[in-house]
Amino acid sequence: MNKYMNKVFALGMVVGALTLGSCSSDYLDTDPTGSLNASGALQNTDEAMKSLNGIAKCMTTQQSYFGQGFCGENAIYRLYESMPSQNWNYNVYAAGWSPLHNQEFHMNTNSVYDSYAWYYYYQLVGQANTIIAGIDNAEGSEADRQFIKAAALTFRAYSFEKLVRYYCYRWQDSNNGASRGIVLRLDETTGDHNVATLAETYAQIYKDCQDAIALFNESGVDRPSGKVWIPNVNVAHAVYARAALNRQDYATALAEAKAARQGYPLMSNEDYMAGFCRPTSEWIMGSFGDATENTWYWSYGTQDACNGYYAAATQCGAGSIGHELISRIPNDDVRKQNFITEDKLGIDITKPGTLDGTYGYIGLTSDLLGIADKDAYMAAYEFVNSRQISGLPPVYESEIYHIDGQLKFWVLDLPGVSYLPFIRSSEMYLIEAEANYFLGDIPAAQASLVELNTATNRTPGYTCTLTGEDLFNEIKDYREVELWGEGFAWSDYKRWNIPVVRHSFAQGGNAHAAVAITVAADSGNKWTWEVPLAETEYNEAFKNADATGATMK
Repeated sequence: MNKYMNKVFALGMVVGALTLGSCSSDYLDTDPTGSLNASGALQNTDEAMKSLNGIAKCMTTQQSYFGQGFCGENAIYRLYESMPSQNWNYNVYAAGWSPLHNQEFHMNTNSVYDSYAWYYYYQLVGQANTIIAGIDNAEGSEADRQFIKAAALTFRAYSFEKLVRYYCYRWQDSNNGASRGIVLRLDETTGDHNVATLAETYAQIYKDCQDAIALFNESGVDRPSGKVWIPNVNVAHAVYARAALNRQDYATALAEAKAARQGYPLMSNEDYMAGFCRPTSEWIMGSFGDATENTWYWSYGTQDACNGYYAAATQCGAGSIGHELISRIPNDDVRKQNFITEDKLGIDITKPGTLDGTYGYIGLTSDLLGIADKDAYMAAYEFVNSRQISGLPPVYESEIYHIDGQLKFWVLDLPGVSYLPFIRSSEMYLIEAEANYFLGDIPAAQASLVELNTATNRTPGYTCTLTGEDLFNEIKDYREVELWGEGFAWSDYKRWNIPVVRHSFAQGGNAHAAVAITVAADSGNKWTWEVPLAETEYNEAFKNADATGATMK
């Protein structure tokens, strides 16, 4: 097994860059697909652009060694962010998935759950490195070469930033960056490699973003309209802003977030209610999601869309938001219209005797359905069907509804065909609010929330005069609701250094009893996934590098 895993990491993770793609048989003109050898992919800029599409395709392709559901960003969103978070519930499956919800795999270095993110992001890094190493010799215009190199640098920075979230200490726990970082593979070599400190890792992410921004600007080239899976200068600024926020470099985070959202105005409320399955004006980066590149049952929408396969054919639903969180949001907020909340049902789930079960269904009988209330069921039925989006598969065709169940994510076609947002301009406003809060510019932090909530009337009449901890909690709540299900929920709590606290229905929440626990902020190696055994056994330089940074070089 160890020899095989070494081969997976050495070849699949790094030398796998030579394939520059995924599993399909050929390239489309612009859409992510296909597989080429490195020499063919980089002989000219047209082919090199297709190799960028290949990286994008890997972000939605099943990584077959790891088995079912390990499908790029889809798996990261679900397994690393949503499940272990406070405000994402999947109650029918909660008992079986409780080890992930409750963060019990962080120290298990031989688990696929520990190793997947490491493998996946280094696969993207390896592919980006091949492009960076060879693009200068490709036939074509200098402007195109600059754009392609900048995009590859951005893919690499994106991947390094994600690896830091999962496999490194928080900045405030790092002794000013002296703790262990990651392996900064910057070329096509595959042997032993020193382990960087966290400070060195952030410095490299910053440099990749800075170099990419300079090249994008020098090139004068932008990605083709609508091709949100290809990085452009806005994506580089956004990745830079994310890294700076996690590093508690708030001035940089503020400046880069403002730059990132230029040209990407907030979407209208009509677009907000249109299913999060097609790019809108504020999608800075996202996946490709047309049926021509269907990943079938391993796509995000299969399990996580209100009209995907699971919601249509099973009692599982498509995930629900934390009850206490969504209850703090005004009933007329457009984001709240994406959830089956109790204000729409005419019930109070905290009232003694309301709940008869543990799963949070709204049903006609009590048989483990949670709420046996015909009027509430009919209200849910009517609300859900009033939200049906024309031209898309039926919403919750199973006609089984969960308290606070979501209608945010939809699919264009079954079982789970849809685009998926990776970076939106809404996130940038929230980075600005948080950065200004920690910089002590309270009026500016308030103003960022006001702009987010009033520019498109997401919260009619919203104002903010809060200060201190109340303001932080307001930023936190709106970030959680705005970005729910988009890959931030766990890493935000890690950055904020606050515990996950889930309450059961009996306690006033909506979490299954198996996951209604508190996960302390300092538990599980300070919420740091251990470096996978396959890496430490493959890379001699890693064997003695613990998370604190001891004996790394």
